[in-house]
Amino acid sequence: MFGVNHPNIQQNSVMPLTQGFNDIGYHNPTIKTPTLDKLAAEGVTLENYYVQPICTPSRSQLLTGRYQIHTGLQHSIIRPSQPSCLPAHMDTLPERLRQAGYTTHMVGKWHLGFYRKACLPTRKGFDSFFGSLTGSVDYYSYGSCDGPGLCGYDLHDDEGVAWGQEGKYSTTLFTQRARKILESHEPTDRPLFLLLSLQAVHTPLQIPKSYIYPYRGMANVARRKFAAMVSTVDEAVRNVTYALRKYGYYRNSVIIFSTDNGAQPFTGGSNWPLRGRKGTYWEGGVRGVAFVHSPLLRRRRRVSKALLHITDWFPTLVGLAGGNTSQSPGLDGFDVWPTISEGKESPRQEILHNIDPLHKPPLSLQPVWDASVQAAIRVGDWKLLTGDPGHGDWVPPQVLPTLPGRWWNLERTDSALPKPSTLKNVWLFNITADPCERQDLADQRPEVVQRLMARLAHYNQTAVPVYFPPDDPRADPSRHRGAWVPWVHGDEGEEGKYHGVYKKGKNKKKRKKPKCPLCKLQAFFLKLNTRMMSNRI
Repeated sequence: MFGVNHPNIQQNSVMPLTQGFNDIGYHNPTIKTPTLDKLAAEGVTLENYYVQPICTPSRSQLLTGRYQIHTGLQHSIIRPSQPSCLPAHMDTLPERLRQAGYTTHMVGKWHLGFYRKACLPTRKGFDSFFGSLTGSVDYYSYGSCDGPGLCGYDLHDDEGVAWGQEGKYSTTLFTQRARKILESHEPTDRPLFLLLSLQAVHTPLQIPKSYIYPYRGMANVARRKFAAMVSTVDEAVRNVTYALRKYGYYRNSVIIFSTDNGAQPFTGGSNWPLRGRKGTYWEGGVRGVAFVHSPLLRRRRRVSKALLHITDWFPTLVGLAGGNTSQSPGLDGFDVWPTISEGKESPRQEILHNIDPLHKPPLSLQPVWDASVQAAIRVGDWKLLTGDPGHGDWVPPQVLPTLPGRWWNLERTDSALPKPSTLKNVWLFNITADPCERQDLADQRPEVVQRLMARLAHYNQTAVPVYFPPDDPRADPSRHRGAWVPWVHGDEGEEGKYHGVYKKGKNKKKRKKPKCPLCKLQAFFLKLNTRMMSNRI
């Protein structure tokens, strides 16, 4: 349809980080996002859209269209020192778009591994890349740490280190690069795919002072800074949208806005009224904020309740581009453009949130599915969680904790806490009727529990082994002029060294950690959303 009438459809995606359900203006008017609100109101707001609870899994599923169980990235994130990345044999969304005649560009956060050059964005289908390779960097210095004394510079232009950018706020810098790409490209020559993956609103909470003023009435300092950072995202989207209009892209553009996971309440985010937070499989961790804005939409100005997942963007965008997914075997995503554009029924009826065998306590006696394995699945109206889904808090925004250590005293329920005599490991909810997961129906509807467990068992039969290798000391930035860069060269491949499932851990030869309490405290806060949170996923 679009291939004939609009041969040069321009595709533009914006992905802010760690933005919760309650962190956008059209869900919460105290958050000032006029641009996002307007774009969503004029397009299609996706109110039944799901992502993954942390960064790496969401990004891997966006770019491959496959569940984590099919990429080996079921467990946690890819840390800077880990020799891991997207599977070498697996095609990516930008590769398929390039085959369809697109020029492809990425600006912002990668977080899909970089231990070899073959893992870099420019080797995974992007014609250009400007941004950070790790999961969390300082907004001004571009420093990134993977532990005390293990820090380095992380800003890259294509495959080289972009030195000399210190002092420039990353959201502003990334937006400027995105606008430069749009300015330098001629939209009538080749269609363009731009992925703008902003660092905001990920920790650390850093913001130019001028953005804080509108939120000066917020008593909670973290919430105040977080809200101001959301406003920088809104401004970035406004500037990019203006560039789309100015340089002749807008008429044939499809603009997609999507978060990559839920928010962290104790670092200023809010998922209210949903349960849980980033790093958990409760709705607050996996229900994403998203909308599509485009002149090409047939039915605009509406809210869609159709079930959608982040894996769906791969076949949807390739289909829009006139590309072919027949050479992409094993896709878990669906082409949902008719659902978004015309309001047709979604082809998706279920979502596998994940199966993570590394979070497995002692075996249970479940005949269909080992309920001690951490897993979550959505089938129709029903959602099943097994194992340890993470802390099940409901955190009203007015009681957001001022200090990270105070989150534990927020509202909790007995079902969210392990009891001394028994450890609960099965929850069932009717998400359509109970989106806040207040009423556990596992005991009342055992037949539904068994049916969804059977689906988990079915998916598990197709799972590849978890790939979670130990840290590699060769990654240390001090060996590479102080920057995070690929450290495995030539034909040397790390994948062959690690087979099957690996426990978290270091190499046998441990690094000597400096005795520096301040350094340890600094590293702790820098990594709130990486290593510490990965232990709850």
